[in-house]
Amino acid sequence: MTKQELENRLIDFAASIISLTVKLEKNYAGNHLLGQITRSGTSPALNYGEAQSAESKKDFIHKMGICLKELRETLVCLKIIEKANLSTDLENLTKAKIEANELISIFVASIKTSKNSS
Repeated sequence: MTKQELENRLIDFAASIISLTVKLEKNYAGNHLLGQITRSGTSPALNYGEAQSAESKKDFIHKMGICLKELRETLVCLKIIEKANLSTDLENLTKAKIEANELISIFVASIKTSKNSS
């Protein structure tokens, strides 16, 4: 996967999270998770752009690590939303969970590769 393909995938993921939030329950818990998942679900795309301008290998790994943390946070939010029945859009919720898992795997592998390269 090229850098541009990954960036596009992260942008698509962010857009899917935003679309998913529109269908969340409008109560205290729903509103709380809506804000949380909007921030964590859009952050990886933004931070990946930052990683592409990293000043050093260490800086790149750090920024990629931030992307990974935000993806993991988003996945946990999706699981909470599912368990608490805060969304009626189960199809897109499931798709978002699958994509979050796949993106997490990509970032874990990329960080590992970067750490092991000379």
